[in-house]
Amino acid sequence: MAIRVGVHVDNPSLFFLSHLDHLLDGIEIHRYSDAGRTGELLAEGVIDLGGTGSTLPLAAQAARLPIAYVATSAPRHGHGALLVARNGPVMTVTDLLNQPVSLRVGSWQTHFLAKVLADAGLSYQDIEPRPSASEARLWLRDGVVAGWVAEGADLVEAERAGHFLRLSGTAGVVADRSVLFTRRSLAESAPGELARVVLALREADRWAAEHPVEAAKLVVEAVGGSIDSWTTALRRLPWQLEPVTETFTAEQQDAADVLYDAGFLTGHVDVRAAVVPSLNQVVSALLQEPQRVQGVAA
Repeated sequence: MAIRVGVHVDNPSLFFLSHLDHLLDGIEIHRYSDAGRTGELLAEGVIDLGGTGSTLPLAAQAARLPIAYVATSAPRHGHGALLVARNGPVMTVTDLLNQPVSLRVGSWQTHFLAKVLADAGLSYQDIEPRPSASEARLWLRDGVVAGWVAEGADLVEAERAGHFLRLSGTAGVVADRSVLFTRRSLAESAPGELARVVLALREADRWAAEHPVEAAKLVVEAVGGSIDSWTTALRRLPWQLEPVTETFTAEQQDAADVLYDAGFLTGHVDVRAAVVPSLNQVVSALLQEPQRVQGVAA
């Protein structure tokens, strides 16, 4: 059976896989623009496998959608950061109390910001979440917002501009993994097919790691921006897939608890309820196999 993979530009591994035809044997591609719909599309059977950050699968679990975890990336410590204006009024996280902060609400950034605030004795409810937009860097520079959670090429360019300071990176706060998930029924009935998609994604990751400039060009064609900035951003990613482990499960459970306490999740989530041991065994075994050595056209 073919596995229909959901692809959006916010997940680099899936995005690059969709452009590498030699890896698509047994894989169909379904493109969509709103990563927030991933859980819904899985539940409806529109896609069979999707990938997002840490927050969206938890939101799907809280909504009682029948998802199952498939695999994760290694931690992405250079991927994002909470920025404030250099020489601005915000010097510590507690200075964000009652202030607007720009972020991609509902993404991994929500988990990250909620954890940063919680570690400082504040809550997500203590700030004004401002949905991010292309103007977010200007908002922070001009004082429209007090903080901005930036990632990818936006973070690279903000750091180069010299107008901003890192109030917090992700290292030591959240793992910021990319998370692959599916429908539970498929996890139970087709573990081999899903695991083979994970292997294809591993090959796509290797291609991106070995061809960052070519990968950046594909991203720029899709979303715009600077090839140089995207190349730098992509080089910061680990490009390594891992099976669902006890470490990941504990991280994801902590995220669920933080997001529930923050009022973002409407109900308690048991992460282990979305782990299918039979699938995990197959994925773990295949990821232990050495990668194929093959030529890939850049």
